Formats: sequence, C-alpha cells, structure tokens
Amino acid sequence: MPREIDLKELQWIAVTPDNWDAQLARIEEQEGELVFLAMTIPDYEVMAYNMQEIKRYISELKDVVVYYRKVTTENLPIKP
Repeated sequence: MPREIDLKELQWIAVTPDNWDAQLARIEEQEGELVFLAMTIPDYEVMAYNMQEIKRYISELKDVVVYYRKVTTENLPIKP
C-alpha cells in the first residue's frame, strides 16, 4: 500500500461586511499583501461533497487492493 497522505493544515477566514476592516488589517499585517478567493455557499457544499466522494473512492479502492492481495497470496507456500 502507498504511504498515507500527508495533508497540511489550512486556515479559512470568513470575511463579512461586519468584520471586513479587521480582517483586512490582520491579513495585510501577517502577509504583507491581500488576495481573496471567494466561493458561494452552494459551491462550498459542492466542494465538501466532492471531498467525500474522493474519500469514498479511496476507501473502496483500498478494499479492492486488500481483496486482490489476499486472493493472490493465500495459496503461496509458507517459507520456513
């Protein structure tokens, strides 16, 4: 089996009209520049769904690998 995925922690910041000025100052202080990537709530839900689909696919693929490993190695002679 391949080694586990090593994901890095990601920080999300919710910028709203109420906290715009504070978040802008915080980001500029930490990073020195400002870049925004935006997504709607329905698109965020689609992204979450897609991540669950990837998780499901990997889990099912792992089951297939385990099955084939078992059926291809169970009749091999045992070395003393």
